Amino acid sequence: MSFASSMKVRRGGPSLARHLAQLLALLACLSLMATPVSAQSILRDAETEALLADISKPLITAAGLSPANVQIILIDDPSINAFVVAGQNVYIHSGLITAADDVNEVQGVIAHELGHIAGGHAIRFNEGYSQATKISLLSLLAGVALAAAGAGEAAAGVMAMGQQAALGNLLAYSRVQESSADQAGSSYLRNAGISGKGMIDFFKTLQSQEFRTGVDRTIDYAYTHPLSGDRISRLETAIKADPAYDTPIDSALEQRFERVKAKLAGYVEDPTRTLKKYPESDTSVPARYARAFAWHKSSYPEKALAETKALIAAQPDNPYFLELEGQVLLESGRPVEAIAPLRKATALSGSQPLIASMFGHALIETEDPQYYDEAEHVLRAAVSRDRENPFAWYQLGTVYAREGDDSRAALASAERFDLTQQWPLALRYAEVAMAGIDPNAPDWLRAQDIAYVARAAIEKTGKKRR
Repeated sequence: MSFASSMKVRRGGPSLARHLAQLLALLACLSLMATPVSAQSILRDAETEALLADISKPLITAAGLSPANVQIILIDDPSINAFVVAGQNVYIHSGLITAADDVNEVQGVIAHELGHIAGGHAIRFNEGYSQATKISLLSLLAGVALAAAGAGEAAAGVMAMGQQAALGNLLAYSRVQESSADQAGSSYLRNAGISGKGMIDFFKTLQSQEFRTGVDRTIDYAYTHPLSGDRISRLETAIKADPAYDTPIDSALEQRFERVKAKLAGYVEDPTRTLKKYPESDTSVPARYARAFAWHKSSYPEKALAETKALIAAQPDNPYFLELEGQVLLESGRPVEAIAPLRKATALSGSQPLIASMFGHALIETEDPQYYDEAEHVLRAAVSRDRENPFAWYQLGTVYAREGDDSRAALASAERFDLTQQWPLALRYAEVAMAGIDPNAPDWLRAQDIAYVARAAIEKTGKKRR
């Protein structure tokens, strides 16, 4: 389920061999659609995660869900897309953030995706997938039987009809779910008192994309999503009648969005493009933010620091500007200088785990034993609040090793490899930890848990390969 513009599926010409190949390919395609891809890279950033949590909270509540159970996760992908899978996670591509004109458009996307979650579409999609697969398999078997009887043309025809029926069935099911999520999302915006204008505006962005890519806007039966023009016409009247339609965008949220959008551009885009988009003549906060990341990415630390110091001069207590200063200093080989801004950023952010883990890293990188106790304290606090942070576990393992606590260093490594699903390494380090930690200690039980999970995953993988 996604917020992306429609994807069209092409059909080929008549030959038995071709139809057989297409039908088998269709079965593989249906399987992929039912099993979401998980290989994309997740982008973790404290400021971005805080913004996404804040703008989605009223929508999550309006959807009858708990903000504590729903996560908005950023994916490193330049395409304009968002999607949900099993569970209550909304995945947003970085390209969607950079394409959005304002924060209200992103809220429109999130509202739509929450419609999928509240509607249980990730689970119900299996119903459409199962029906399409049955149609494909029956037509494949019928076609093979006819081919074996010498009726090659009839076999090709049956397979072609089966392929079209299966695909049409699944696409129609997908379009119904998308339309349902549109309606639900618009109601969440209305109930949260947030304008639905951003949802309409974003559909217009997708419609422009359809114009550029030559989508046939006279039909929709060959697409995974309803055409954007149809979606706009179905929603526009109700959304414009909503009293919240003319509600202005929260200026504080919009300023935060502009900063996040700029730093994301500086982080993921080619620096030359970023510097062209945000020239040095632009002294606004977002422009300086973007340039600071672009200069740092280009290995010009002094230029990056100049932009960062200008940001801090304007907002001395902004933890994210201080975090960036510390990051530039740390990654430029100046960890001692990085300690002060990172310590302040950690304090101002309430010990936000991502910022704290970078602070712990700086303390360790000094290679000065006087900082190790503080590093251990900071990192243990970070992983207690955010266990799904492989970088923090790596740093904690490093400080344990330098303090001579090899068993807990092994446990930290086991945690890291458990998160990254490197099961043989997770098992190996968990067993090392268990060998050196008191069996009555909570850490020993945690190591045992990791070992059980890793061993089961290894056995399952082995059975699949056989």
